[in-house]
Amino acid sequence: MHSLTRVEAVERAGLLTVDSYDVELDVTGDGGWFRSTSVVRFHAGRAGASTFVDVKPARLVAARLNGVPLDVATLDGDRLPLPALRERNELVVEAEMAYSNTGEGLHRFVDPADGEVYLYAVSFLDAAPRVFACFDQPDLKAPVTLTVTAPAGWLVAANGAHAASAGGRHTFATTEPLATYFVSLIAGPYHARHEVHDDVPLGLYARRSLAVELDKDADEIFTVTRQCLDRFHELFGVRYAFGKYDQAFVPEFNAGAMENPGLVTFRDEYLFRSVVTDSQRQLRATTIAHEMAHMWFGDLVTMRWWDDLWLNESFAEYLGVRVTAEATRFRQAWTTFAMRRKAWGYIADQRPSTHPVAPDEVADAALALLNFDGISYAKGASVLRQLVAWLGDEPFLAGLRAHFAAHRFGNATLADLLGALSEASGRDLAGWADAWLRRSGANTLRAEVGDTVHIVQTGEPPRPHRIGIGVYDGGVLTRRVEVDIQGGRTRVPDLAGDLLLVNDGDLTYAKVRLDYGSADAVARIGDPLARALVWASTVDAVRDGDRPVADLVALVDAALPAETELVVIEDVLRMSTDLVRRYLTGAQRELALRRVAQACERLLAGALPGGSHQLAAVRGLVAAGTDAARFRGWLTGVDVPDGLKVDADLRWELYHRLAVLGAAGADEIEAELAADRSATGEQWAARCRAARPDPVAKERAWRVLTADTTLAGRLVEACAEGFWQPDQAVLTESYVERYFAEMPAAARLRTPWVADRIAAVAYPRYAVAASTREMAAALLARDDLGPGLRRVVVDSDDDLRRALAARTRQQTI
Repeated sequence: MHSLTRVEAVERAGLLTVDSYDVELDVTGDGGWFRSTSVVRFHAGRAGASTFVDVKPARLVAARLNGVPLDVATLDGDRLPLPALRERNELVVEAEMAYSNTGEGLHRFVDPADGEVYLYAVSFLDAAPRVFACFDQPDLKAPVTLTVTAPAGWLVAANGAHAASAGGRHTFATTEPLATYFVSLIAGPYHARHEVHDDVPLGLYARRSLAVELDKDADEIFTVTRQCLDRFHELFGVRYAFGKYDQAFVPEFNAGAMENPGLVTFRDEYLFRSVVTDSQRQLRATTIAHEMAHMWFGDLVTMRWWDDLWLNESFAEYLGVRVTAEATRFRQAWTTFAMRRKAWGYIADQRPSTHPVAPDEVADAALALLNFDGISYAKGASVLRQLVAWLGDEPFLAGLRAHFAAHRFGNATLADLLGALSEASGRDLAGWADAWLRRSGANTLRAEVGDTVHIVQTGEPPRPHRIGIGVYDGGVLTRRVEVDIQGGRTRVPDLAGDLLLVNDGDLTYAKVRLDYGSADAVARIGDPLARALVWASTVDAVRDGDRPVADLVALVDAALPAETELVVIEDVLRMSTDLVRRYLTGAQRELALRRVAQACERLLAGALPGGSHQLAAVRGLVAAGTDAARFRGWLTGVDVPDGLKVDADLRWELYHRLAVLGAAGADEIEAELAADRSATGEQWAARCRAARPDPVAKERAWRVLTADTTLAGRLVEACAEGFWQPDQAVLTESYVERYFAEMPAAARLRTPWVADRIAAVAYPRYAVAASTREMAAALLARDDLGPGLRRVVVDSDDDLRRALAARTRQQTI
């Protein structure tokens, strides 16, 4: 298959104007394929020119250009040549398309709970031609009219409003101009909820086996949707432009969600079947706000090519967090962003694969997929927050409104947006864009206190920063100043206190280093965002090797039981446990995990029964603990903490930990699956089977990872998540070499999105040894690696480099 290059896209966009797509799908068959007929009407700038249409069929049945049959044998992979174009053209393509199990194209899912079949379409990034023939690039937008013939009794929804149905044939209203990667639909016995807000019809969909979960959470989801919609209207002064606003929760979805106008799709784990923490509800709310932000950034105005991905994802990330914090009950969304999302950005920005937020060029669509990372999302959002602090909110919003007006239903570039913001603010943004958008890498800031106070900036290139500096005495903020940082060393007002918190308020994108005493004062700080920044700085310093893991473990032991901010508790436990397992060995690792578990015990003892903090403490205890008898007792109702509900998902967490410890056998896992015959249960069972310290179980799991294409991608990913365990190094030693020998061929069996994810999760991250790095280097020396696998190995090897360096130091817990 070809990957569309930027050069080809520019050439085709210069030649063509697409007028419309009429797409008819027939999904009534019971085989592995469906029927697709596409009628594409378009203009060509030069009569007699030639081009190609993108189509990825199981079988190309027929094609006609302006009534003249095309030779289907000329199909080259996923490109059908179109010769001798006229000024006005009509292309008709009939094809049999394969259903997918990878979450791309038209995904087909059989619900293990009741045997019902569900379909949903994912056209991102280059998957639209798996559903219909099209000119698949962001800047050839056109209205879409969809017709779907489906089995009787099925619900069908799409981007456009449902216009008519008869005899299983469903017709949808013609949409506003869409990029091809936004075209979507759902079909099956979906359960639905509807209401109207501010003249916008709202819909929620989920498969029938999740009807109870959807009904239970519908009020909260609708409330967040209404609040976000109102706030976006207030901020932008431009109404939502795509008619109805449906949100469908679909199975085996690869991403968190996808911003299809009129029919946003979410992974259906966002419908909670078990008790969850409030931070999980906040994540759902932020995801709803993020996808809604795309209705303006991405959908109303679409990037011209993938090098301007930041116009989509960075803006949606920034606005999603901002609107969640401003409009919903989740007022601490920026604390979560500081603790969780920015760490993702800093990690990505320090790896060998780092790239600018807005790279000068993305050569083709395959390379574009690699940039959906912490840089395009978290760093880009942080940079925008810094820009707003510099420009002021009103000039920033005025520039956005002008941008929407100038490019409504069209495409735009970085230069277009910077021009609008410059005109609205009166500031030249060329230098800002060069420093923040065109150059990669993260800076580090620290306070140097002597006779005077300086902020020292390291990292290339040095950037301008607008930061807050907070002075804390006894945990109380006594003074806060905002200063502009330039170059490597900037003098600031003389400040004195127990703690000088650089980047107080988290206005800029920069790693922060604190002196040891400042970091250890975290428990006394009253402001949750400030505490999150101190915790995040400490974890980051440990990850970089600037502080030993022992310091983090001691801080967890001393301060975490008193922490009140939920996301801080969850993320510190997750990250510290991970660092301990990778950076320590043997008795030191066991002792460190025991201290983390003890901190969880104290958290649990002080937590409100039945509350989020109790559940977070229990999850941390299960992840770090080794008391198999206690965990097994909870499964049977023995000595369960007051208020704790040992429901389906917590039961699986317990079984997974027992499987890792060798305390849960294959029969027990299958019995639990029999009691929870659901998609989530199947994924947990796959994870548990792979986690067992049993040679036969490991070999079976490895065959799934490297050879089985019959299973859905999410099931294979779950298997990879369970496979490597730090205490099973001897058992899995031979698979380290097998990863580097077998993963290239395994990656070629799957689509890039799925293959790259599995390769990353299946990497031998606990095989911290020079020999692992040598095998990685040998693999990278090959010239037949796909770009996704190459990046996975480069980045994972860099993580191993850090872990290996940490293990060479003497660390005493």
